[in-house]
Amino acid sequence: MSLGAFDKLDLDHKSVGVLIVDHGSRRQESNDLLQAVVEAYRTHSGLHIVEPAHMELAEPSIATAFARCVQQGAKLVVVFPYFLGPGRHWNEDIPRLAAEAAASHSAAGVRYLVTEPLGLHPLVMHVIDDRIKQCLARTTGKAE
Repeated sequence: MSLGAFDKLDLDHKSVGVLIVDHGSRRQESNDLLQAVVEAYRTHSGLHIVEPAHMELAEPSIATAFARCVQQGAKLVVVFPYFLGPGRHWNEDIPRLAAEAAASHSAAGVRYLVTEPLGLHPLVMHVIDDRIKQCLARTTGKAE
């Protein structure tokens, strides 16, 4: 997606914030991966307000990251669960935590949305293909 894609939605991209939320881990390398995903998505999308958030076990929390989005000018915060499939965290925990975070900014008119997880999106199939091809190439000595 690029900023031009938001033109079709009639949204001011400068007032849209994105939270990319994972579970959170006690392992720093797992939490660092989310930061890398956020930076890559910020570059890919052209959005200025993209923040990492962990549902639990690590900082920043959803509430902290939500507040960071608002501080940067977000009037709409889109919460993207960086999960493969639906479950209790996506169905219950993340929407509840996002609602709690948004409540403290409701007087400023800040809204929020929660997207679906990655799930069966067609592009996930391309990622699976790519990972399998990489693995097979390494196994056959055709890649490092």
